[in-house]
Amino acid sequence: MRFLIDNALSPVVASTLCGAGHDAVHIREYQMQRATDEEVFARAAKERRILVSADTDFGTILALREESNPSVILFRRGPKHPSTQAALLLSALPLLTQELERGCIAVLDQSRVRVRRLPIGAGAEG
Repeated sequence: MRFLIDNALSPVVASTLCGAGHDAVHIREYQMQRATDEEVFARAAKERRILVSADTDFGTILALREESNPSVILFRRGPKHPSTQAALLLSALPLLTQELERGCIAVLDQSRVRVRRLPIGAGAEG
């Protein structure tokens, strides 16, 4: 799978995903540390990458745009250590793969995974 890791998360998350065989790029690799959420979102969409972040503003962007991609994975009230975040994400991927390919927002925390299909604003259920 192809991932774009937002600046709200450590580059360790990207390197761990790469080590597990995924194509993962941290936003710093594009020198986009100061990019707006809209610019990061556009980059993920352009490259057909799943955006991974802890910034809940991306959920708002998805709702306002009423688009089906890119898929977004958000960390909420979960682990703060990058290696723990990466492990949580890797353990959830088998359950999320199909939904991520269709277009969804997935929210991960220590105890559960919530998924909502895209587009959000069009009343899609998930």
